[in-house]
Amino acid sequence: MSGLKRSLISMTVAGILASPAVYATNGMNLEGYGPVATGMGGASMAYENGSAAVMNNPATIGLMNDGQSRLEVAIGSLAPDITSSMTGMSDADSSGGPYMMPAVGWTKREGKLTYGFGMFAQGGMGTDYAADSIIAAGTNEAVRSEVGVGRMLVPLTYEVDSKLTVGGTIDFVWAGMDLKMAMSGAQFMDFMPTTVNPLATNAGGTASGTLVSAFAGAVGVGMMNPANPVNTTRFDFSNSSDYTGEASSTGYGAKLGFVYKVNNKLTLGGTYHLETSLGDLKTSNASMTMSANFDDNVLNQTWNPGVAGVAAGTYTAVPVDVTGRVSVVDFQWPATIGFGGAYQMNDKLLIAADIKSIRWSDVMDSFRMTFTSDSTQTGLAAGFADVAVDFEMFQKWDDQTVINIGASYQVDSALTVRGGLNLSSNPVPDAYLNPLFPATIENHLTGGVGYKIDQAQAVDFSLTYAPEVDATSGSGVAVSHSQMNWQFMYTNNF
Repeated sequence: MSGLKRSLISMTVAGILASPAVYATNGMNLEGYGPVATGMGGASMAYENGSAAVMNNPATIGLMNDGQSRLEVAIGSLAPDITSSMTGMSDADSSGGPYMMPAVGWTKREGKLTYGFGMFAQGGMGTDYAADSIIAAGTNEAVRSEVGVGRMLVPLTYEVDSKLTVGGTIDFVWAGMDLKMAMSGAQFMDFMPTTVNPLATNAGGTASGTLVSAFAGAVGVGMMNPANPVNTTRFDFSNSSDYTGEASSTGYGAKLGFVYKVNNKLTLGGTYHLETSLGDLKTSNASMTMSANFDDNVLNQTWNPGVAGVAAGTYTAVPVDVTGRVSVVDFQWPATIGFGGAYQMNDKLLIAADIKSIRWSDVMDSFRMTFTSDSTQTGLAAGFADVAVDFEMFQKWDDQTVINIGASYQVDSALTVRGGLNLSSNPVPDAYLNPLFPATIENHLTGGVGYKIDQAQAVDFSLTYAPEVDATSGSGVAVSHSQMNWQFMYTNNF
């Protein structure tokens, strides 16, 4: 392997291992993997579409020519345009992006076997809002979220006969998350059990644990204003890096697939992506801050939940900073089932169509997070030492059906043009939409070109436009979201 190829691989692998989160398209999945498939609306089940097939239908790498080896290096950009607004308030524009995503793949066919290696960004979601935005809920600090998932894949396919090829991948999966989330006092109190807040509806989620009991004790002894104990609450675990998440985990996944040549023109294919097995995302560098309305007589004292203050009748808002660790519990990537076909109309025109079911309901029913405070706290946070809160935000995502339709046309021996549609529904119910996680994109218009430089080298490019989708959350925040994305790939056959 040449020095140039080794350099390209090493730079790309380093970039992928430090790749940032990406924004949602088909839920949290990208609209397509690799510029060949993406240019055709993401359709990829039943024709040869390069090493990105390990993310699509791994069996299709078995359609390579016998003896062929292929190295592909790619870069992609996702540029979301997200605005959140409420009546009578200034709009909040997310400043995140564009986000760059590298990928690399190598595949080789020897007789009936095809094998290789790939590293790809799987998908994710996130936003970045200013400190003075409505999403900051009056905390005067920036709020943001980033969720990123990537895969290192080892594929293997076997040609059963001249018509049928089967294959699969073993995937090493890693995930990272940053979160700076602000809640108003009313939102936070609505998560409380009715024993703490009799008016709580738990419409958006629940909070429980020893930290909640300690909070109830603070209110009960009069150190906080019982009528309005909290103005705002923040959960914060973020390294503000474009390359790594503060909370992280690793795990495994796998894919199975097949392709079947019905005749010289028609090929069918299908795949099953197993749900991942990721460990909980963890970090020991987290904080929970409450702007609490404390009794003026106990300010500047170390709080003891067993000692009541002398009611002053007046209260002052004071931040209570509790340090600790976070576990995001059972965050997984969903199972996907896909089936499709490709029809070679003539020597120049290929038409492809797929249908996929993404099982979001199995993994996105709730966002569950446990914050455990450090054993040593200072000041007004002393009463919150060595306690925990189990925080659950309802998500209740719907399963998503995605239809991919595309075509490619070979203009001449060097140039190929592509176009397609990626059609889906918004999996996020309005009632549970969070402006930090606006995975609401529905349809995509895609196009692309491929150009053969010579017999060994080629480049491919795709461009995707996702029209604006508008949705309004249960708390009355209107979110608009559109995207313009591209992918570029260099291929070397040897």
